[in-house]
Formats: sequence, C-alpha cells, structure tokens
Amino acid sequence: MTRAFAGKTAIVGIGATEFSKDSGRSTIRLAVECSDSAIRDAGLTPAQIDGIVLFTVEENPEIEVARNLGVKELTHFSRIHHSGGAACGTIHQAAMAVHNGAAKYVLVYRAFNERSGFRFGAGVQGLPTGPTPAGVDYGWSSPYGLLTPAQWVAMFARRYMHEYGATSEDFGRVAVAFRKHAATNPAAFFYQKPITLEDHQNSRWIVKPLHLLDCCQESDGGQAFVVTTLERARDLPQPPVVIASAVQGSGEDQQMMKSYYRPRITDIPEMGLCARQLWEDSGLGPQDIQTAVLYDHFTPLILPQLEEFGFCARGEATDFIRAGNIALGGRLPVNPNGGQLGEAYIHGMNGIAEAVRQVRGTAVNQVPQVHNVLVTAASAVPTSALILSRDRRSAAG
Repeated sequence: MTRAFAGKTAIVGIGATEFSKDSGRSTIRLAVECSDSAIRDAGLTPAQIDGIVLFTVEENPEIEVARNLGVKELTHFSRIHHSGGAACGTIHQAAMAVHNGAAKYVLVYRAFNERSGFRFGAGVQGLPTGPTPAGVDYGWSSPYGLLTPAQWVAMFARRYMHEYGATSEDFGRVAVAFRKHAATNPAAFFYQKPITLEDHQNSRWIVKPLHLLDCCQESDGGQAFVVTTLERARDLPQPPVVIASAVQGSGEDQQMMKSYYRPRITDIPEMGLCARQLWEDSGLGPQDIQTAVLYDHFTPLILPQLEEFGFCARGEATDFIRAGNIALGGRLPVNPNGGQLGEAYIHGMNGIAEAVRQVRGTAVNQVPQVHNVLVTAASAVPTSALILSRDRRSAAG
C-alpha cells in the first residue's frame, strides 16, 4: 500500500537554535526561536501556519507556541508518541495533514533543556509506582537493575556480540566516524573534537558493553520544520525537499526498549517494517540512497539498522563499518553532521534537518550528488523513518 502523500509533499523550511549543554533560557523560548527560524526559512509568515504536529513528550503546547509566534488559527494539531521513535512520525503526520487538506502549512518542532533540565537518560527509578501499564512493565524489570536506557540497550548489544562476533571496538568505530564528522561541523557541540578508537576504549564504562562514548549526548536546543504540498512548495524560495515516503512501525511483541522475549533480539523488526514500507512507497532500494541519517542514541543499534535496510546482510554490519563505508567518502556516509553522538541530541530532529540540507546541497559535510537520503528515528521502540529526495522537476529545470 503506497501512502497517498508520498512524493506529493515537501519540507520547505528548517530552523534551529544553537545546541548546548546550558541554553540559559526557557524551553518555550527555544521552541519559538527555532519555529520562527523555520517559518522565515520557508519564506512564510506565522499567520500562514495553520497546523502543528508535536511529540507527546513535548512540554511546549501548540497553543502557547502559536500565540507567541503570532499564528492566527489552527485547523490541525496532533502528537506522536514513543519519544525518539516519533521523530520521522511527526513529518509523516504533517505530510498526511497537508495532503488531505486538513492544513496548508504545518509546523513541527521539538525543544528541550535535556542537559540543564530534565535528563532522559537518568532512568525510571524515580517514577511513582502504580497499577498503570507502564508502572507494571517497569515493575517486572526495575528490581533487577534495568533502570536506564543504556542498561536496556546493553542487553541487545551483548546478544549481538554473542551471535555475530562483534566487539567493543566495532561499536567504537561508529563513535569515531560520527565524531570525525562532527569535528568539521561548526553547529556541533563536539566541533573540532574528534576522538580515536583508543579514546573510545579508554572512556569509562556506563554499563557493559557500553562505554561512555557509545552513548549519545544530552543537549539543550530546539529544531523545527515547515511541511506543505509539493505544489505549494514549488512557489516558495527554498528548493522543495520531497517527502518520498514517511512511515511508522511497531513490531510483534513490541515493548519500550525491552523487547527481550522475541525469537531473536539481534534484529529490529519494527525498523524492518519501516524499511519495507519505504522501499514500496518510493520504488527505491538501498542502492539508491547516497547518505543516511541513522538514529544513534547508542552505537550498537547502528549495526542492525544497516542490516534491516539491506545495506548489508545479517551479521555483516561489522565488516561494512570496518571497511570505512559509513565515513565521508564511503559507500554510505552516515550522519555527516555528527549525529546525536557528535552534533546534538534533539530526539532525532536535527538529523532530519541534516537530511534536508543534504538534499538542498547546503550541508557543511556535503555528500556529492545527493538525490535520496534515508532518515530513521529511535530503534528498540515503536519507530518511524523517511526518505527525503530532490524534486525531479526542479532538478530537471
């Protein structure tokens, strides 16, 4: 089933604040700043925005941001669940809204003080107990020390190492590549701060087999987008970045970062579901993707993502990475902006912005001849993904 909006909608504006560890201002101010920047980038005014799509965990309500921006009326507003898994899902929802006429120009934003304020990586030990589905779920695992995202992911990482012979050094090669990309990106927190494999191996353990440098940053900042139909986009200042496809996926026996009871836990079936939908919608395949922005909250989960999307066979991601394929100049440069390990952790939204820049041809670490970019949201949770492409009409012109 091909999604009706695929190839008929576009991202026309992007905007961001600086990425830091201490923004020094409120999250609503961050949300308004990045949103205003995206609207201006699109060549629009706030009064033309009539839709907003957010994460459910976004603390800045659409009506508050709309009022501060000067947005007059909203004919569509919605939210996507599952934290980082929502990233590409917000674009998916916005594309559906503009394609079916629920809105003309949809604003999407994510803003937080995730380092200086609420820290997502701190764990669930402080949550109140109660007979809610989430409370019961944590009740089965928290007493055994499974409290933080790093601890949850370590289980998958250890199993992948056992089945395929991957090593901590293989995870380190991911971190080294992304930090190298960040080192040449002035917007990255780790600008001019590359690391070596030795640095990775010497960084302290968080939970074995994860070193500190296997874990993404905690960041303050905001990122926003404007989405509309491709027809309208062609009349705006920026070249349209076509949403060739945007999809969501939740696999069988899905849990939140703890799907340990499936027949295999070295795969990411929800990401495989996204891959099948993307390829069907777009008519593209792995060979048609020039660069990818893969959600890198933890380095081990990059490996099965490469496999789920068909860039290499099961268990062969280690060889793919060792061959230099994910670095700039490789077969599939991954996270040219430095990703969440190197640029910033904005719940994957800054990765979508990098994909837009790659298609526009304006990225700092520009990959040559980009026509199609794959973007993924968080893995190990219900997730989402998209492919952004050049407008064929604009390219032909």
